[in-house]
Amino acid sequence: MKRTRLIAALDTQSLDQARHWASALDGHVDAIKLGMEFTYAQGFSALREVAGRNPLFLDLKLHDIPNTVAKGLSSLAPIGASLLTIHASGGTAMIAAARQAIDASYPPLHRPVLLAVTVLTSIDEAALREIGVPATPREQVVRLGRLAMTAGADGLVCSAEEIAPLRDALGDAPVLVVPGIRPAGTEANDQKRIMTPRQAAQAGADWIVVGRPITQAADPAAAAAAIQAELATA
Repeated sequence: MKRTRLIAALDTQSLDQARHWASALDGHVDAIKLGMEFTYAQGFSALREVAGRNPLFLDLKLHDIPNTVAKGLSSLAPIGASLLTIHASGGTAMIAAARQAIDASYPPLHRPVLLAVTVLTSIDEAALREIGVPATPREQVVRLGRLAMTAGADGLVCSAEEIAPLRDALGDAPVLVVPGIRPAGTEANDQKRIMTPRQAAQAGADWIVVGRPITQAADPAAAAAAIQAELATA
């Protein structure tokens, strides 16, 4: 059976805070996620230091013209991230350019998983219609998922609610990374399409991303360990 793996999202601008969380979580999670908040505050040199021996999910969600995204991904090669994100809504040409850049710029045995972000977990149907998308989140996620995988992505970022539709449409090929995970009894915060770790694992997530329920817990390591135990019994 495939094991669903746990990524801890270290969402902070503080280098000291990120170091503290990463140290506390070492050995309790399968990867560390650092995104725009930390990278913009601390720069690229701090990314590898914080991740340490943990695989790094560098979540910068690149979205620009194809040439700019390709050059941006090439510039990230020295960081050695294990997973990288672009926006699926950038379109076929942008995703294909990202694929080519990774294949050309990263050693074959150390190429990161190229993930296309479908619809953010903070967005619901009303928000989609506000920006001119006449579809449900599920419909839009599957549409963007097909486009991204055809253009060369390795996987997708989606909410837990879209795991089953994506598996039905695309099978086991996409690596599915699922944020918006909330253990039972924790607050949803700004997430709108959520599931528990067990539900996401049972639905077929390859990775789940958990932030505040771990980092804001009194004991982050214990919170991570509890999620890992829940995943092990899914």
